[in-house]
Amino acid sequence: MFDVEKLITDVFRPEPGETVTVAVDEPRDGIPDNPDWRERREMAEEWRQAFARLGAGIGFEVRPLLAWPATGANNADLPPRGRLGDEEVDLEPVLASSTLVVAMTEYSATAPLAGLAERLPDFRAASMPGVLRRMEESALAADYAAVARRCRAILERLEGAELVDVTFSSGHRAWFDLRYRTPEVDDGFLPRGKQGDRIINLPSGETFCVPYEGERDGIPSWTAGSIPVREGGETVVFRVADNRIVAIDGQGEAAARWRAFFEDDPVRANIAEVAFGVNEAARVTGNVLEDEKAGFHWAFGRSDHLGGAVGVGAFRRPETVVHQDIVYAKGNPIGVERAFALRADGGRAAIIEGGEYVI
Repeated sequence: MFDVEKLITDVFRPEPGETVTVAVDEPRDGIPDNPDWRERREMAEEWRQAFARLGAGIGFEVRPLLAWPATGANNADLPPRGRLGDEEVDLEPVLASSTLVVAMTEYSATAPLAGLAERLPDFRAASMPGVLRRMEESALAADYAAVARRCRAILERLEGAELVDVTFSSGHRAWFDLRYRTPEVDDGFLPRGKQGDRIINLPSGETFCVPYEGERDGIPSWTAGSIPVREGGETVVFRVADNRIVAIDGQGEAAARWRAFFEDDPVRANIAEVAFGVNEAARVTGNVLEDEKAGFHWAFGRSDHLGGAVGVGAFRRPETVVHQDIVYAKGNPIGVERAFALRADGGRAAIIEGGEYVI
C-alpha cells in the first residue's frame, strides 16, 4: 500500500519551522477541465492534508491549497495572481515565502519554480506536471535509494564526457554535445539545505544534462544527427545541426504539423536536454512525467531552468514557450539500441547496449 507520509518523509525530510505550500493550476476560459486534472487537484488536497498531519507532529506550517489559472503552456511564466484557500493573493510572494513547494499541475511549472530556487537559498520545489493517482502504485512507490544509485552510476559516466552518442532502434543516430556543461541527477531526494539543484520532478529518477547550445562566440555546438519521432503510424525524422532541429523529414500529416510547430517559433527547435531515466517502477503509458523516468529521452525548447542558455525571453510569444520531452523507453514505439559517453581522449563508457542499461 502506498504511504504518502512515508514518501514525504523520505523525499523531503521536512524540519521544524518550515513553510510548506501544495499548489495546483485550474481550468480557465479556453482551457477546459478533464477527469485526470480534476482528480489531480483532489490528490493535491490529500497530499496537503498528509503534510499537515506530519507538520502537527514535527512543527512546520502547511498552508491552504494554492491555486492559479492555468498558463496553457509547459514551463511558461506563472500568472501574477492566484488563490490561497479562499483568499486572492499575489502569487510570487506566497511561493517565495515557502521553504517547500509541491506543484501538482496540468501544465509544468518546473521552469518558474527553478527560477525561484536559483534566487532563494531556503526554497526548494517538487514539480509534478501530469501526475496521476495510479503513479502512487508505480513510480512514486519506487525504492528511491536504488533509484539514486542508478542515477549516480550514469552521472559517473557522463562527468567529463564531451559527447553522448545515441543509436536508436530505427537505425538513426545522434550526438549530444556535453562540453561546457555539468550533468545533474534528479534522484528523488530534496531535503532542506540540499546542495546543488533544489528542484526535482516527482516521480523522480533521471540523470540529465543540457547540451552545449553554441552560445559561446566562435564555438559551434557539436549536437547533430537524425532523431526519429513516431506519431501514430508515421515516423518523422528530426534533422539536427548545431544543437537545433533544422529540418523535418516526412511526407505525412505528422511531419506537416511538426514543421508548422517549429516555424511558428523557431526557438522551439533548440535541443534543451539529454537524459537517462532509471526508475524501474515507472510504467510507460504515454504520460511523459512517468515515461521519461523509464528510459532515454531528450527535449527541445526552453533550457535555462536546467542550466542552459535559452529562456522565456528568447521565444516569440509567451504562449509559444515550450520544453517538451520525447521518450524512448521500453514500451515506446522507438527505443535506443546503444548509448555511449565519449571522452576527448577517445575513451568511451557504455550506458545502453543491446537496448538495455549496462549500469
